[in-house]
Amino acid sequence: MLSDAPVTDVTNNSDQNRFELRLNGDLVGIVGYFEVEAKGRGRRAPVVSFMHAVITEDFGHRGLAGLMVRSSLDRAREYGWRVRPVCTYVQRFVAENPEYRDVLEQVQ
Repeated sequence: MLSDAPVTDVTNNSDQNRFELRLNGDLVGIVGYFEVEAKGRGRRAPVVSFMHAVITEDFGHRGLAGLMVRSSLDRAREYGWRVRPVCTYVQRFVAENPEYRDVLEQVQ
């Protein structure tokens, strides 16, 4: 039985410092990140700023940004990163999804 359901995949392109969302194989969105503070000097985890989340205009308003940010935060959690949400979309997403607050950088 074949399905016409779209196939989404979020991967980490560490060479480009971004998570990439592909829809049926086509790149349609990114979450750009930047490592602000490396692990070390008493720090147990690197701090990574999520700078921007972008979905191509043709694919906007389909819930793909939320899917992409959720997957990116899940991956950050797996890596042990502390996330500094610079992007306003990521800030709103975390405010609406408190289960991701544990991934955020703890401000001293």
